[in-house]
Amino acid sequence: MIVREIQARSVLSESKVYDYTVNAYAGCAHACSYCYARFMKRFTGHKEPWGDFVDVKVNAPDLLAAEIRKKRSGTIWVSGVCDPYQPLEAKYELTKACIGIITGSGWPLVVQTRSPLVVRDLDILASSPAVEVGLSITTADDRVRRLFEPKAPPIAGRVEALRQLHDAGIRTFAMVAPLLPGAEELPGLLAGKVDRVLIDRMNYGYGSWVYRTYGLESFQTDEFFEGTAQELAAELEAAGVPCRIVF
Repeated sequence: MIVREIQARSVLSESKVYDYTVNAYAGCAHACSYCYARFMKRFTGHKEPWGDFVDVKVNAPDLLAAEIRKKRSGTIWVSGVCDPYQPLEAKYELTKACIGIITGSGWPLVVQTRSPLVVRDLDILASSPAVEVGLSITTADDRVRRLFEPKAPPIAGRVEALRQLHDAGIRTFAMVAPLLPGAEELPGLLAGKVDRVLIDRMNYGYGSWVYRTYGLESFQTDEFFEGTAQELAAELEAAGVPCRIVF
């Protein structure tokens, strides 16, 4: 892993998903096989494979504190093209500093991660009613997780993180994206721990080699994605969990 400490020029960017996004890191050590964010290499000039580098924007909190005073208030997504709680966050605590600035300013905040490290900052997240935290959980089968997301945290830890956040009164959601084999068992794991669920299919070519390598092609079809998404949505709704299919 190549880690560089850099001075960024800006950290609060406009987003097509929410009003703004903040990325305190460029690159992601989780290196998920299907990650759409690897497209950003075209703009950063990185030659290393995705997952083999992380640039640490050590001045991100200072930049955010200055930039947030100059912008109109809006919802900030942490993060759009990296996991804000990837392993290096345990050392640098840049995400922790940034969410403290956001909540302290009273701006709405949406955090999306794959890491249980997010519960480290539970006190900050619970300090504002305008906070929502989501965990990306693509399957209930940790064997499948290891095929597609070998460097990301185990599923059980993510589910437990959702439980702790939800029990603390923080609004939570699960992002089942992309929908992977084994997702059929997710309703039982998520009920009572999330306020909503979003489901998306595998739309990206990056992870297709995993299906081919392990003979999982039957799980990369329109029939699987559409049928499984509908089944999951029905089960979740029956359990009182609103669910939206976004493809």
